[in-house]
Amino acid sequence: MDVLSSQATISGYKAVIIAAERLSKVFPMMTTAAGTLPPAQVLVVGAGVAGLTAIATARRLGAVVQAYDVRPAAQEEIQSVGARAVLLPLQPGDAEDPSGYAKELGVAFYARQQQLLAEVVAGVDVVVTTATIPGAAAPLLITRGAVDGMKRGAVIVDCAAEHGGNCELTRPDETYVTTNGAAILGPTNLPATVPHEASAMFARNVTEFILHLVAQPMDGDLEDEIVRGTMVTRAGDIVHPKIVSRLEEERDERPA
Repeated sequence: MDVLSSQATISGYKAVIIAAERLSKVFPMMTTAAGTLPPAQVLVVGAGVAGLTAIATARRLGAVVQAYDVRPAAQEEIQSVGARAVLLPLQPGDAEDPSGYAKELGVAFYARQQQLLAEVVAGVDVVVTTATIPGAAAPLLITRGAVDGMKRGAVIVDCAAEHGGNCELTRPDETYVTTNGAAILGPTNLPATVPHEASAMFARNVTEFILHLVAQPMDGDLEDEIVRGTMVTRAGDIVHPKIVSRLEEERDERPA
């Protein structure tokens, strides 16, 4: 019943497809009568569901793939789908929330991360970014300077464009081409480009969620993780922690 995961599967797949279409070279290594064509070099940033699907798709197309995720636990998952895990000399500490998603980290950490990632992206043909933080803007990982240092004709597909983007030059639902010929694509609704499978999975998610809820007591079982995590109000009170926190922030921001 996890809508985020089901739709992210489509996003990761389609991001690689549109990157392959945009890139001016082939993904797989090809041995031809005119010589051997080297494979494309692909970097996937973020190893959640979208990132892992992007890795697997790029690998199926024959690219050499490496991937980076701030969560140390993601290294094994990256390797399990055939990519090389990029290890940056950083100390992210507790980078994961209880649900397994990335958490916000400090400004100094992000600045150092951007610097190190710039060295990695300089050597690849395609970058697919999928890093998001639930309830917050997407972390800025690929700076303007990093893009300037990329190969001519390189392609970035920013799957986090809807949440602000992982690349500094991302423009939602637009393709921005730099002076060195690098193209930054910022699609905000990739699942809609594969409507048959996206709709089928979404319908299954909603069905399973509703069936789970109707099996609960009328006022909800707060011991149930799903009920507790999706309940907004109870007995006339707003009980969802994130909504309560946001309302308190708005109250504090109001002029006295």
